[in-house]
Amino acid sequence: MTDLPLDQVRTLLAVVDEGTFDAAAAALHVTPSAISQRVKALEQRTGRVLLLRTKPVRPTESGEVLVRLARQVARLEHDAYAELGLSGSGEPTRVSVAVNADSLATWFLRVLTRVPEEMRLYFELRREDEDHTAALLREGVVMAAVTSSPDPVPGCSVRSLGRMRYLPVAAPDFAARRLGGPLERVLPDLPVVAFDRRDDFQDGFVRRLTRGRCGASALRHYVPTSEGFVEAVVAGLGWGLVPEAQADTLLHAGRLVEFAPGRTVDVPLYWQQWKLDSPALAQVAETVAAAAAEALRV
Repeated sequence: MTDLPLDQVRTLLAVVDEGTFDAAAAALHVTPSAISQRVKALEQRTGRVLLLRTKPVRPTESGEVLVRLARQVARLEHDAYAELGLSGSGEPTRVSVAVNADSLATWFLRVLTRVPEEMRLYFELRREDEDHTAALLREGVVMAAVTSSPDPVPGCSVRSLGRMRYLPVAAPDFAARRLGGPLERVLPDLPVVAFDRRDDFQDGFVRRLTRGRCGASALRHYVPTSEGFVEAVVAGLGWGLVPEAQADTLLHAGRLVEFAPGRTVDVPLYWQQWKLDSPALAQVAETVAAAAAEALRV
């Protein structure tokens, strides 16, 4: 194999984005048969199955590599057109980024307002836990991500942003009624707030407190937004680990109490992005780093 026909690679991307062969055919103004033939030819050329024929279709691990390639080629083409002053270069540029909910709720939105207007960028943000944002990069769904992993996804660069600090907090009434006695004994049995079923952040806190004997209580409330999570803790549904930036005002107002002073949890955050010589990505990266330097701990 000496090269990969770009029309076939773009067709694969269209099928993944549109979800079906018929929808991809409509988007590319060709017949479904032509779409099928291009995908089959690409699979034969690579010697790999690239798509799972589900509804919607999903790329295999090999397919993800080519989907990422297609998106990167599209990004480079757009930048080249802009530099050459060709028609269409005045169109706004989409920058897709995966961001964890707590960053989105506290500091990341400043990035959107600080990118120079003349760059003509618009953002497509994907909210995902910082432990899982790298997967979206690997799949080619996004071109950059805020992640907790310092290990770069293949084809990506990584830079440290800082540490987001979390405080163990509860509503004052909840703390007065439920948090009497040694924490390692009482905390594992108390209602807790979690983001979703993948969230084991609070479990990790309790395991450290109890030296690995147990995690947080099975009595937990799942609240899948950063703001809703905080409000659930303020309402007294349970205790939780809340970002310092969100907790400070509520602590000063007496709506929350820190029940384990000195037992804060710091989560390191990193910026990962495609290794492309793209002015748009470079500008976003610098803006993200500047905003993070103001909001996060070193």
